[in-house]
Formats: sequence, C-alpha cells, structure tokens
Amino acid sequence: MSSRTFIPAFQANVGSWKYYVCIMKYAQVAREVQFAHDLGGNQDLGTMIQRGIGKRTKDITDYLLTNENRFLGSLIVAVWGGHPEFTPLIMSAEEEKQELLEGIDRDFGVLTFDGTHRYFALDGQHRLKAIKDAVNKDDSVGSEDISVIIVPHFDTQDGRRRTRRLFTNINRNVKTTTAQENLALDEDDGFAIITRRLLEEHPLLKQDEVVRVFTSQGQNGDLRLAYRQVPQGSPAWTTMGVLYDIIQQIGYDLDPSMYKSSQRATDAVLDASYDVISARLDELMDACGNLRVKYEAAANPKELRAPKGREGDGHAFMRPVVQAQVAKAVRSVIDEGLLGWNDALKRLRDLNWSMSSAPFSAAWLPNSDAPRRGKMLATKENSDLLFSLLLVHLAPTSKAQVARAIKSYKDLKRETYPFRVEELAMLIPAEPDQQEEQEGQEGQEEVQ
Repeated sequence: MSSRTFIPAFQANVGSWKYYVCIMKYAQVAREVQFAHDLGGNQDLGTMIQRGIGKRTKDITDYLLTNENRFLGSLIVAVWGGHPEFTPLIMSAEEEKQELLEGIDRDFGVLTFDGTHRYFALDGQHRLKAIKDAVNKDDSVGSEDISVIIVPHFDTQDGRRRTRRLFTNINRNVKTTTAQENLALDEDDGFAIITRRLLEEHPLLKQDEVVRVFTSQGQNGDLRLAYRQVPQGSPAWTTMGVLYDIIQQIGYDLDPSMYKSSQRATDAVLDASYDVISARLDELMDACGNLRVKYEAAANPKELRAPKGREGDGHAFMRPVVQAQVAKAVRSVIDEGLLGWNDALKRLRDLNWSMSSAPFSAAWLPNSDAPRRGKMLATKENSDLLFSLLLVHLAPTSKAQVARAIKSYKDLKRETYPFRVEELAMLIPAEPDQQEEQEGQEGQEEVQ
C-alpha cells in the first residue's frame, strides 16, 4: 500500500491459519487489491490462482450499478509480505453498559499496513474485477462496504505452498448454486419469479405433481431440484426448469425490465407479465393437442404420456423435449415476423399430437418388433431436428428450407418423412402484397 493504513479487524484462528476479518470500502478494494497475475516475481502463484475474467464479470458489474438490493459476499485476500501488524484494543463504556461488552472485544483491534504489504485476491477474482469496473463507472459506489478476510502470504517456498493449498481447498469445498437453485431462489430474475408464482397460483400448475420440482432425496435426505427430465412413471406434465424455459419463450413482448435478470422489475410489471404469460400458457397447452383438458380428465396422467404397450400413442406435449422445442419454434416464427401468436397456435392445432407422428417422431425411436412401443431420443441432434421440422410445419420461408429439414430427417432417422416438400411448402406465409390480393380474391368469391 502507498502509505500507513489502519483497518478495524477481528483476529481469528482456524487450523494452521491466523487470519483477520475486516470491512473495507469498495473504493479501497478497487485501489489496493490486485489480481495474482499483477504481482511481479510471482508467476508460479499467479498461474495457480488466476481465473478467467469474462462475461460473468460484466453481469456482476451491472448488478452493482443497477440493483438497489445489491450484496456481495466476502473477498478472501492474501497479504503479500506476511503478517500485518495487529494491535489489540479494549472497548470501554459506562459502568452500567460494561457487561454488554464482556467478551465482545476478544481479539478485536486494528490492522496496520505500513506500505510494504500488497494485497491480491485469493478468492473472488470476478467480484474484484466487477468492483473495479463499477467504481470506475460510478465513483459513488466506492463508498459502500464489503467484508474482507485477510490471510498472510509469505514469498517463500513454504509460504507459496501454503497459499496454493488454501486456494485449492477454498475452491474444492465451496459449492456454487446450480441453475435449478437460482431458479428456486432468485428474487431479481422476473421469469424465475413468475415461474414460482405459476406453481403457487395457476389453477392447473399449482396442483400436486403437475410440475416436477424435486427429484428423489439424496442419501442424506437432501432434496435435489429437478431440471429437464420427467421419469416414465411420473404423472408430472413438466419440470420447473422446462417451465421456466417455456415462459421465457412465450414472454416475447413484455416490459423491457423483465429481461434484466440482475434487476427486479416493479410489482406492477411483474403482475402484468404474469397475467400475459399465464393466459398464453393456457392457450399454448390448448393448441397443443388440447393438453390441458386431457390432462385434467386423465385418471392417471402418466398413461397420457406413455400408455402401456403403445407408448408411441402418448401425448407429445407431455414430453419436456417437445415442450421446449415447440415454445422455441413459436418464438422463432413470431420474432421473424412470419406469424402472429394466434396464427402460430392455429398451425399447432393442425398437428397430430401423438409422439410417433411427424414432426415429433424426430425425437422418437419405435420398437422394430412392436412399432407402437418405443422410447424417446433426447439427444441434441434429435432435438435440433425436431425444431427444424416444427419451423416448416408452422411457417417455412422457402421450399429449400422444407427440403433441407426433410432430408435431415431421412439422414438421421433412416426413414422417409411422411410429408412431401410440396405439402409443407403450401404453408409458406404469403408476402404482404400477395396476402392482400389473396384476401381480395376470397372476398369476391364470398360475394359471388
């Protein structure tokens, strides 16, 4: 550091480490704490500690600059140059309040950095870079506080070995939250908030076991969040993770604040978005083989997905792979201006929604001995093929696109697609001028 600096701190001990817990301003962190690779003469340690700094850093920076509920966890900072000077302090108060302080000031004091020490981040490289960038963009952020855990680092063979071991232990034992956990807990991502609200309020989705939230318990009784798969014997329509993907796709024209995952939209925007998404989800389920009515009428919904002995007759929209690709395809044709929402739903209603029927057969492998039986093909190749075929069943842009999709089906499935190029080419949306001319001709025919 450039001059003597005093920082209030608690001294603590764990294992073979003596460390200090203190609070620093973002501005001080941005100015004084460095990355491992910035420290000359320490290439070995820098190689071990340096992490990639990419898009994740920008997300954290935006979070610090825009989210009024921002909060970052502690940084673990190693001090190049060994132990900083620690001066114990004893707190004092009026006699009647002295008992309140008893034991509180244990190992409390002041760290003194005399200019010979240098800091580098042992854990929190992305957060450190984000803090530096945020302070550079808005210096008012520099007045905010972050807790810092300071450990000594000695530039010797043993010292480097100890610091490397600490780095490894931190990163081996710290468990980051999964995408599923973020979905269950995130209070800023508008689509995550609406997903949870659907599970609490939607007439169908709030019912037990309609949406799979947890998988089976782990050995220690821990509940694991489900993501993309529904077991063959489950009555669930979909999983929480796939539901999140679906509503992201059908929420294509919401308030812009809904798409800022690091900043919570207002309650008014969330309410309006929920109403739109809830209504569209109902319409989508109805267009996809009247799924909502059939699900509620089924004595056992798992038989709707895969009736025993004739799984190929099962309802395609009971399969998460199909659900995800259908929502993605609808979003694609809307974004490209090929169809509006209602027209896209009309095209979906025209499809045969049994799993072994085209286009869903792209993700289905029939049994050679019993064709009505079979199993799902959930590979990326099959999912991509299903998406391509859905596009040409909804709104192909050219005969060439249709021909490519049909050829891809034959190449991957080793069988002929049951629709001809000419049939699907009839679904190519008319140009605006052609559409007006066609509507005019249809109007004349009605008059005649």
